[in-house]
Amino acid sequence: MDIEKISVNKIAERATINRVTFYLHYKDIPDMLEKLADEMMENIYRILRTSAPHSSEKQVLQEQEKWPMLVALLEHIAENAKFYTVTLAFKRSPIFTDRLLKPLVGIIKDKVDHAGQDSFLVKSGIPRDIAVWFGSSAMIGMINAWLRNDMPYTPRYLAQQMLLLLPHYFGGALTGENNPTTKEEIK
Repeated sequence: MDIEKISVNKIAERATINRVTFYLHYKDIPDMLEKLADEMMENIYRILRTSAPHSSEKQVLQEQEKWPMLVALLEHIAENAKFYTVTLAFKRSPIFTDRLLKPLVGIIKDKVDHAGQDSFLVKSGIPRDIAVWFGSSAMIGMINAWLRNDMPYTPRYLAQQMLLLLPHYFGGALTGENNPTTKEEIK
């Protein structure tokens, strides 16, 4: 269903409620979308908070899984695939895409900020904001494609593949791996 073509009548009919009930909860369709996006983000931030490793768990997690928050996020998206497919993948609503981009930017910023002085990003002089834009856009693009293709991979497998791909683009800046490439070697 095209989000732009949704009417209060269609929503009320599908939900087997009357229009008055709809208007008791929402001012209009944009208000409903705003509240749905707020609820989506509350769920996502709750998941990210509960999946963030505590300092004592970080060493164990480094061996098992480097991005537990990404796996948890993808598992949540998979569990709510119908919602995310409509709001993100096919009939994208900017409100949902922009809101999902925020935690992805946070994940990438954290990885970029913890890159060592010998990382590719630092050596090559790539500005932090460009690295963050690229990394977060790549992640949202992969999530959209994953949803559009009926999630052919498990959330854990997709996260592992992202983890394998990103060092090639960031030269280890996101995973802590070292890459000898410097700005001079690029020229």
